[in-house]
Amino acid sequence: MTKNITGTWNYPTRILFGPGRIKELPESAKKFGMKKPLLITDAGLKEHEIVKNTIALLKAAGLEAAVFADIKPNPSGKNVDDGVKAYKDGGHDGVIAFGGGSGLDAAKAIALMVGQTRPLWDFVDEGDNYLRVIEAGMAPLIAVPTTSGTGSEVGRCSVVVHEESHEKKLIFHPKIMPALVIADPELTIGLPPHITAATGMDAFVHCFEAFCAPGFHPQADGIALEGMKLVAEYLPRAYKDGKDIEARANMMIAATMGAAAFQKGLGGVHALAHPLGGNYDKPHGLLNAILLPYVVLRNRPALGEKMDHLSRVLNLADKGYNASGFDAVMKWMLDFRKLLGVPNTLAEIGVPSERIKEIGQLATQDPSAGGNPIPLTAADYAEIFANALKGDLAEKKQAA
Repeated sequence: MTKNITGTWNYPTRILFGPGRIKELPESAKKFGMKKPLLITDAGLKEHEIVKNTIALLKAAGLEAAVFADIKPNPSGKNVDDGVKAYKDGGHDGVIAFGGGSGLDAAKAIALMVGQTRPLWDFVDEGDNYLRVIEAGMAPLIAVPTTSGTGSEVGRCSVVVHEESHEKKLIFHPKIMPALVIADPELTIGLPPHITAATGMDAFVHCFEAFCAPGFHPQADGIALEGMKLVAEYLPRAYKDGKDIEARANMMIAATMGAAAFQKGLGGVHALAHPLGGNYDKPHGLLNAILLPYVVLRNRPALGEKMDHLSRVLNLADKGYNASGFDAVMKWMLDFRKLLGVPNTLAEIGVPSERIKEIGQLATQDPSAGGNPIPLTAADYAEIFANALKGDLAEKKQAA
Protein backbone atom coordinates (compact mmCIF):
# COMPACT_ATOMS: atom_id res chain seq x y z
CA MET A 1 0.00 0.00 0.00
CA THR A 2 1.42 3.38 -1.05
CA LYS A 3 1.87 5.84 1.80
CA ASN A 4 0.26 9.28 1.60
CA ILE A 5 3.03 11.79 0.88
CA THR A 6 0.90 14.89 0.28
CA GLY A 7 -0.10 17.51 2.81
CA THR A 8 -0.64 21.21 3.51
CA TRP A 9 1.02 22.47 6.67
CA ASN A 10 1.40 25.77 8.49
CA TYR A 11 4.68 25.20 10.32
CA PRO A 12 7.00 27.05 10.37
CA THR A 13 5.31 28.76 7.39
CA ARG A 14 2.60 27.63 4.96
CA ILE A 15 3.81 24.60 3.00
CA LEU A 16 2.08 22.92 0.07
CA PHE A 17 3.77 19.53 0.07
CA GLY A 18 3.55 16.62 -2.35
CA PRO A 19 4.20 15.36 -5.87
CA GLY A 20 2.74 17.58 -8.57
CA ARG A 21 2.04 20.59 -6.37
CA ILE A 22 4.23 22.82 -8.53
CA LYS A 23 1.07 23.17 -10.63
CA GLU A 24 -0.35 25.35 -7.84
CA LEU A 25 2.40 27.95 -8.25
CA PRO A 26 0.63 30.29 -10.71
CA GLU A 27 -2.51 30.69 -8.63
CA SER A 28 -0.45 31.02 -5.49
CA ALA A 29 1.59 33.80 -7.08
CA LYS A 30 -1.58 35.62 -8.09
CA LYS A 31 -2.88 35.42 -4.51
CA PHE A 32 0.24 37.36 -3.46
CA GLY A 33 -0.51 40.03 -6.02
CA MET A 34 2.15 38.94 -8.48
CA LYS A 35 1.62 39.74 -12.15
CA LYS A 36 5.27 39.89 -13.17
CA PRO A 37 7.29 37.65 -10.84
CA LEU A 38 11.06 37.22 -11.04
CA LEU A 39 12.08 33.60 -10.67
CA ILE A 40 15.49 33.55 -9.04
CA THR A 41 17.66 30.45 -9.26
CA ASP A 42 21.33 29.49 -9.46
CA ALA A 43 23.32 29.46 -12.68
CA GLY A 44 23.41 25.66 -12.84
CA LEU A 45 19.64 25.43 -13.10
CA LYS A 46 19.00 28.24 -15.59
CA GLU A 47 18.73 25.97 -18.63
CA HIS A 48 17.33 22.99 -16.74
CA GLU A 49 14.01 21.50 -17.78
CA ILE A 50 12.40 22.14 -14.39
CA VAL A 51 13.05 25.88 -14.70
CA LYS A 52 11.80 26.03 -18.29
CA ASN A 53 8.69 24.05 -17.39
CA THR A 54 7.97 26.30 -14.42
CA ILE A 55 8.34 29.47 -16.48
CA ALA A 56 6.02 27.96 -19.10
CA LEU A 57 3.53 27.12 -16.36
CA LEU A 58 3.57 30.71 -15.10
CA LYS A 59 3.25 32.23 -18.56
CA ALA A 60 0.38 29.91 -19.47
CA ALA A 61 -1.47 31.40 -16.51
CA GLY A 62 -0.90 34.93 -17.80
CA LEU A 63 2.03 35.85 -15.58
CA GLU A 64 4.94 37.75 -17.18
CA ALA A 65 7.66 35.73 -15.49
CA ALA A 66 11.38 36.21 -16.05
CA VAL A 67 14.50 34.43 -14.75
CA PHE A 68 17.52 35.76 -12.90
CA ALA A 69 20.28 33.18 -12.43
CA ASP A 70 23.57 35.04 -12.02
CA ILE A 71 24.25 33.33 -8.69
CA LYS A 72 27.33 31.43 -7.55
CA PRO A 73 27.20 28.16 -5.56
CA ASN A 74 28.04 30.31 -2.53
CA PRO A 75 26.04 33.49 -3.26
CA SER A 76 27.90 36.78 -2.93
CA GLY A 77 26.86 40.30 -2.10
CA LYS A 78 27.34 41.22 -5.76
CA ASN A 79 24.93 38.45 -6.78
CA VAL A 80 22.34 40.01 -4.48
CA ASP A 81 23.00 43.53 -5.79
CA ASP A 82 22.71 42.30 -9.39
CA GLY A 83 19.46 40.55 -8.56
CA VAL A 84 18.00 43.69 -7.02
CA LYS A 85 18.91 45.60 -10.19
CA ALA A 86 17.28 42.94 -12.36
CA TYR A 87 14.13 43.10 -10.22
CA LYS A 88 13.86 46.87 -10.47
CA ASP A 89 14.86 47.12 -14.15
CA GLY A 90 12.27 44.49 -15.06
CA GLY A 91 9.46 46.12 -13.11
CA HIS A 92 8.81 42.95 -11.15
CA ASP A 93 6.32 42.66 -8.32
CA GLY A 94 7.32 39.47 -6.52
CA VAL A 95 10.04 36.85 -6.14
CA ILE A 96 9.89 33.11 -6.69
CA ALA A 97 12.93 31.54 -4.99
CA PHE A 98 13.67 28.39 -6.96
CA GLY A 99 16.44 25.85 -6.46
CA GLY A 100 18.84 24.60 -3.84
CA GLY A 101 20.36 26.52 -0.98
CA SER A 102 22.29 29.00 -3.13
CA GLY A 103 19.30 30.03 -5.22
CA LEU A 104 16.98 30.19 -2.22
CA ASP A 105 19.40 32.19 -0.07
CA ALA A 106 20.13 34.70 -2.82
CA ALA A 107 16.44 35.08 -3.66
CA LYS A 108 15.52 35.70 -0.03
CA ALA A 109 18.17 38.41 0.26
CA ILE A 110 17.06 39.99 -3.02
CA ALA A 111 13.41 40.02 -1.92
CA LEU A 112 14.53 41.78 1.26
CA MET A 113 16.76 44.31 -0.45
CA VAL A 114 14.50 45.55 -3.27
CA GLY A 115 12.90 48.07 -0.90
CA GLN A 116 15.80 49.05 1.36
CA THR A 117 17.87 52.22 1.50
CA ARG A 118 20.76 50.73 3.48
CA PRO A 119 23.41 48.34 2.09
CA LEU A 120 23.02 44.58 2.53
CA TRP A 121 25.64 44.30 5.27
CA ASP A 122 23.65 46.61 7.54
CA PHE A 123 21.27 43.67 8.08
CA VAL A 124 23.83 41.10 9.27
CA ASP A 125 22.46 39.03 12.14
CA GLU A 126 24.01 41.02 14.96
CA GLY A 127 22.15 42.74 17.77
CA ASP A 128 19.02 44.54 16.57
CA ASN A 129 20.18 45.11 12.99
CA TYR A 130 16.99 43.52 11.68
CA LEU A 131 15.01 46.47 13.06
CA ARG A 132 16.61 48.60 10.33
CA VAL A 133 14.62 46.76 7.67
CA ILE A 134 11.84 48.66 5.90
CA GLU A 135 9.32 45.83 5.99
CA ALA A 136 6.92 47.52 3.58
CA GLY A 137 9.65 47.47 0.94
CA MET A 138 10.15 43.71 1.00
CA ALA A 139 8.89 41.84 -2.06
CA PRO A 140 6.30 39.05 -1.80
CA LEU A 141 8.21 35.76 -1.69
CA ILE A 142 7.36 32.16 -2.58
CA ALA A 143 9.99 29.42 -2.26
CA VAL A 144 10.24 26.28 -4.38
CA PRO A 145 13.08 23.98 -3.22
CA THR A 146 14.61 21.62 -5.77
CA THR A 147 17.08 19.87 -3.44
CA SER A 148 16.68 18.31 -0.02
CA GLY A 149 19.39 19.78 2.13
CA THR A 150 19.57 23.34 3.41
CA GLY A 151 15.93 23.83 4.31
CA SER A 152 16.45 27.48 3.38
CA GLU A 153 12.84 27.59 2.23
CA VAL A 154 11.78 27.71 5.89
CA GLY A 155 14.68 29.73 7.29
CA ARG A 156 14.77 33.27 8.68
CA CYS A 157 18.31 33.95 7.44
CA SER A 158 20.05 34.22 4.11
CA VAL A 159 23.70 33.16 3.92
CA VAL A 160 25.75 35.49 1.70
CA VAL A 161 29.51 35.71 1.14
CA HIS A 162 31.17 39.08 1.80
CA GLU A 163 33.57 39.37 -1.13
CA GLU A 164 36.27 41.35 0.67
CA SER A 165 36.56 39.23 3.80
CA HIS A 166 35.37 35.94 2.21
CA GLU A 167 33.20 35.45 5.29
CA LYS A 168 29.74 33.95 5.09
CA LYS A 169 27.37 36.46 6.66
CA LEU A 170 23.88 35.74 7.97
CA ILE A 171 21.31 38.26 6.78
CA PHE A 172 18.38 38.05 9.19
CA HIS A 173 14.82 39.24 9.41
CA PRO A 174 11.77 37.31 10.65
CA LYS A 175 9.90 38.06 7.43
CA ILE A 176 12.71 36.91 5.16
CA MET A 177 11.17 33.47 5.60
CA PRO A 178 9.01 32.84 2.51
CA ALA A 179 5.30 33.31 3.14
CA LEU A 180 4.60 30.19 1.10
CA VAL A 181 6.62 27.09 0.22
CA ILE A 182 5.72 24.73 -2.60
CA ALA A 183 7.64 21.55 -1.82
CA ASP A 184 7.22 19.17 -4.73
CA PRO A 185 9.55 16.13 -4.45
CA GLU A 186 9.15 15.46 -8.17
CA LEU A 187 11.43 18.47 -8.76
CA THR A 188 14.29 16.60 -7.06
CA ILE A 189 14.10 13.49 -9.22
CA GLY A 190 16.78 14.75 -11.63
CA LEU A 191 19.38 15.32 -8.90
CA PRO A 192 22.50 13.20 -9.56
CA PRO A 193 23.56 10.80 -6.79
CA HIS A 194 26.53 12.86 -5.54
CA ILE A 195 24.37 15.97 -5.08
CA THR A 196 21.62 13.87 -3.50
CA ALA A 197 24.20 12.59 -1.00
CA ALA A 198 25.78 15.95 -0.20
CA THR A 199 22.50 17.82 0.23
CA GLY A 200 21.02 14.95 2.21
CA MET A 201 23.98 14.95 4.56
CA ASP A 202 23.51 18.69 4.98
CA ALA A 203 19.99 17.99 6.26
CA PHE A 204 21.38 15.37 8.64
CA VAL A 205 24.05 17.70 10.01
CA HIS A 206 21.47 20.44 10.60
CA CYS A 207 19.43 18.01 12.68
CA PHE A 208 22.47 16.53 14.44
CA GLU A 209 24.02 19.83 15.45
CA ALA A 210 20.67 21.22 16.57
CA PHE A 211 20.11 18.15 18.75
CA CYS A 212 23.60 18.45 20.28
CA ALA A 213 23.46 22.20 20.84
CA PRO A 214 23.23 23.17 24.52
CA GLY A 215 20.08 24.73 25.88
CA PHE A 216 16.51 23.69 26.60
CA HIS A 217 14.40 23.33 23.45
CA PRO A 218 12.46 20.03 23.46
CA GLN A 219 10.54 20.99 20.31
CA ALA A 220 13.73 21.40 18.30
CA ASP A 221 15.20 18.21 19.79
CA GLY A 222 12.14 16.19 18.80
CA ILE A 223 12.13 17.55 15.25
CA ALA A 224 15.88 16.95 14.95
CA LEU A 225 15.65 13.34 16.09
CA GLU A 226 12.86 12.53 13.66
CA GLY A 227 14.75 14.32 10.88
CA MET A 228 17.85 12.19 11.46
CA LYS A 229 15.73 9.06 11.50
CA LEU A 230 14.21 10.00 8.12
CA VAL A 231 17.64 10.72 6.59
CA ALA A 232 19.04 7.42 7.88
CA GLU A 233 16.15 5.51 6.31
CA TYR A 234 15.52 7.36 3.07
CA LEU A 235 18.78 8.99 1.90
CA PRO A 236 20.35 5.66 0.85
CA ARG A 237 17.20 4.89 -1.13
CA ALA A 238 17.18 8.29 -2.86
CA TYR A 239 20.91 7.94 -3.58
CA LYS A 240 20.46 4.48 -5.07
CA ASP A 241 17.29 5.23 -7.06
CA GLY A 242 16.69 8.89 -7.83
CA LYS A 243 13.17 8.13 -9.03
CA ASP A 244 12.07 6.68 -5.68
CA ILE A 245 9.42 9.34 -5.00
CA GLU A 246 8.72 8.14 -1.45
CA ALA A 247 12.42 8.51 -0.60
CA ARG A 248 12.60 11.88 -2.33
CA ALA A 249 9.54 13.11 -0.43
CA ASN A 250 10.84 12.05 2.95
CA MET A 251 14.21 13.66 2.27
CA MET A 252 12.46 16.90 1.36
CA ILE A 253 10.59 16.74 4.66
CA ALA A 254 13.83 16.03 6.54
CA ALA A 255 15.44 19.13 5.02
CA THR A 256 12.64 21.40 6.24
CA MET A 257 12.83 19.73 9.64
CA GLY A 258 16.55 20.41 9.89
CA ALA A 259 16.05 24.11 9.23
CA ALA A 260 13.22 24.29 11.77
CA ALA A 261 15.32 22.46 14.38
CA PHE A 262 18.43 24.59 14.07
CA GLN A 263 16.63 27.59 15.50
CA LYS A 264 18.11 26.00 18.65
CA GLY A 265 21.63 26.37 17.26
CA LEU A 266 24.27 24.71 15.12
CA GLY A 267 27.88 23.96 16.03
CA GLY A 268 31.47 23.28 15.05
CA VAL A 269 30.73 21.57 11.75
CA HIS A 270 29.06 24.69 10.41
CA ALA A 271 31.54 26.98 12.11
CA LEU A 272 34.28 25.38 9.98
CA ALA A 273 32.21 24.77 6.84
CA HIS A 274 31.26 28.43 6.52
CA PRO A 275 34.80 29.89 6.25
CA LEU A 276 35.90 26.96 4.11
CA GLY A 277 33.00 27.52 1.72
CA GLY A 278 33.50 31.27 1.69
CA ASN A 279 37.23 31.04 0.98
CA TYR A 280 37.39 28.03 -1.33
CA ASP A 281 33.88 28.01 -2.90
CA LYS A 282 33.23 24.35 -2.09
CA PRO A 283 29.69 22.92 -1.77
CA HIS A 284 28.34 23.53 1.71
CA GLY A 285 26.64 20.16 2.13
CA LEU A 286 29.76 18.28 1.04
CA LEU A 287 31.93 20.21 3.50
CA ASN A 288 29.49 19.36 6.30
CA ALA A 289 29.48 15.69 5.33
CA ILE A 290 33.27 15.46 5.38
CA LEU A 291 33.79 17.48 8.57
CA LEU A 292 31.09 15.77 10.64
CA PRO A 293 33.01 12.88 12.28
CA TYR A 294 36.08 15.02 13.01
CA VAL A 295 34.01 17.57 14.93
CA VAL A 296 31.92 14.88 16.63
CA LEU A 297 35.06 13.16 17.91
CA ARG A 298 36.36 16.43 19.35
CA ASN A 299 33.00 16.98 21.08
CA ARG A 300 32.91 13.49 22.60
CA PRO A 301 33.23 14.63 26.26
CA ALA A 302 29.88 16.44 26.00
CA LEU A 303 27.91 13.95 23.89
CA GLY A 304 27.52 10.81 25.99
CA GLU A 305 23.82 11.07 26.87
CA LYS A 306 22.90 12.52 23.48
CA MET A 307 24.60 9.69 21.61
CA ASP A 308 22.95 7.07 23.81
CA HIS A 309 19.60 8.53 22.84
CA LEU A 310 20.46 8.85 19.15
CA SER A 311 21.75 5.29 18.90
CA ARG A 312 18.38 4.10 20.17
CA VAL A 313 16.42 6.34 17.80
CA LEU A 314 18.45 5.08 14.85
CA ASN A 315 17.98 1.48 16.05
CA LEU A 316 21.69 0.81 15.70
CA ALA A 317 21.65 -2.30 17.88
CA ASP A 318 19.23 -3.95 15.45
CA LYS A 319 21.42 -2.88 12.53
CA GLY A 320 24.37 -4.93 13.75
CA TYR A 321 26.31 -2.32 15.69
CA ASN A 322 27.57 -4.16 18.75
CA ALA A 323 28.77 -1.04 20.50
CA SER A 324 26.34 1.38 22.07
CA GLY A 325 26.05 5.12 22.44
CA PHE A 326 28.87 7.25 21.07
CA ASP A 327 30.91 4.42 19.55
CA ALA A 328 27.90 3.01 17.72
CA VAL A 329 26.89 6.40 16.32
CA MET A 330 30.45 7.19 15.21
CA LYS A 331 30.84 3.85 13.45
CA TRP A 332 27.43 4.27 11.80
CA MET A 333 28.32 7.80 10.62
CA LEU A 334 31.50 6.59 8.96
CA ASP A 335 29.69 3.67 7.33
CA PHE A 336 26.86 5.95 6.20
CA ARG A 337 29.24 8.42 4.55
CA LYS A 338 31.03 5.58 2.79
CA LEU A 339 27.73 4.16 1.53
CA LEU A 340 26.93 7.56 0.00
CA GLY A 341 30.32 8.00 -1.64
CA VAL A 342 31.31 10.94 0.59
CA PRO A 343 35.09 11.56 0.55
CA ASN A 344 36.83 11.02 3.86
CA THR A 345 39.12 14.05 3.67
CA LEU A 346 38.98 17.70 2.65
CA ALA A 347 42.14 17.20 0.60
CA GLU A 348 40.17 14.92 -1.73
CA ILE A 349 37.96 17.83 -2.80
CA GLY A 350 40.85 20.23 -3.30
CA VAL A 351 40.89 22.17 -0.03
CA PRO A 352 44.46 23.44 0.50
CA SER A 353 46.38 23.35 3.77
CA GLU A 354 48.15 26.72 3.65
CA ARG A 355 45.75 28.63 5.93
CA ILE A 356 44.97 26.21 8.74
CA LYS A 357 45.46 28.69 11.59
CA GLU A 358 43.54 31.43 9.78
CA ILE A 359 40.55 29.16 9.09
CA GLY A 360 40.62 28.08 12.73
CA GLN A 361 40.40 31.70 13.81
CA LEU A 362 37.57 32.42 11.37
CA ALA A 363 35.64 29.43 12.72
CA THR A 364 35.60 30.94 16.21
CA GLN A 365 34.04 34.10 14.75
CA ASP A 366 31.24 32.26 12.97
CA PRO A 367 27.82 32.53 14.67
CA SER A 368 27.43 28.75 14.57
CA ALA A 369 30.37 28.32 16.95
CA GLY A 370 28.23 29.47 19.84
CA GLY A 371 26.06 26.36 19.55
CA ASN A 372 28.86 23.84 19.83
CA PRO A 373 28.42 21.50 22.85
CA ILE A 374 31.78 22.60 24.26
CA PRO A 375 33.71 25.83 23.67
CA LEU A 376 36.41 25.42 21.02
CA THR A 377 39.39 27.72 20.54
CA ALA A 378 40.98 28.76 17.26
CA ALA A 379 43.67 26.14 17.94
CA ASP A 380 40.98 23.48 18.42
CA TYR A 381 39.34 24.34 15.11
CA ALA A 382 42.71 24.44 13.37
CA GLU A 383 43.47 20.96 14.69
CA ILE A 384 40.09 19.64 13.53
CA PHE A 385 40.68 21.20 10.11
CA ALA A 386 44.14 19.63 9.90
CA ASN A 387 42.74 16.23 10.87
CA ALA A 388 39.99 16.50 8.25
CA LEU A 389 42.57 17.38 5.60
CA LYS A 390 44.54 14.18 6.19
CA GLY A 391 41.82 11.84 7.50
CA ASP A 392 43.11 11.52 11.07
CA LEU A 393 40.38 10.18 13.34
CA ALA A 394 42.72 8.90 16.03
CA GLU A 395 41.12 9.51 19.42
CA LYS A 396 44.41 10.42 21.06
CA LYS A 397 44.43 13.56 18.96
CA GLN A 398 41.21 14.73 20.51
CA ALA A 399 42.02 15.40 24.14
CA ALA A 400 39.20 17.00 26.10
